[in-house]
Amino acid sequence: MTAMAPSRTEPDLSFLLDRTSHALRTRMAAALAEIGLTARMHCVLVHAQEAERTQIQLAEIGDMDKTTMVVTVDALEQAGLAERRPSSTDRRARIIAVTEKGQQVAEQSQRIVDQVHRETLESLPATDRKVLLRGLTQLTEGHLATPVEAPQTARRARK
Repeated sequence: MTAMAPSRTEPDLSFLLDRTSHALRTRMAAALAEIGLTARMHCVLVHAQEAERTQIQLAEIGDMDKTTMVVTVDALEQAGLAERRPSSTDRRARIIAVTEKGQQVAEQSQRIVDQVHRETLESLPATDRKVLLRGLTQLTEGHLATPVEAPQTARRARK
């Protein structure tokens, strides 16, 4: 005998956000791969250009663990897009500096990222785009601004 599943009283917001986020990430990965970048590499390049930032600061911005950040910066260095340099304000710290070639690639990758976002939003009617963006912004700045402590770390979506 099969038990009856509980009836849903609310839309499955977790599924909707996970599914659309996963699909958007795969589109972004494919688009950036055409110029030899990953989304993480793009993130580091763009944010390292904004201000003098350490690897730790960039890892926090990009929500990367230490190991992932090291691998990402290693790849950027190997491609000649960024380099580790001493900080101008703290001689113990090392910052990630974007090279001239890296600046050109960051501009190109930003155009790609903007295009993927534009195409995604353009798949919705204009009024729905505004509502979606307003709602997501309110959630990220309000109720879902910070994760809560959980007894077990929530797993990220499989790739």
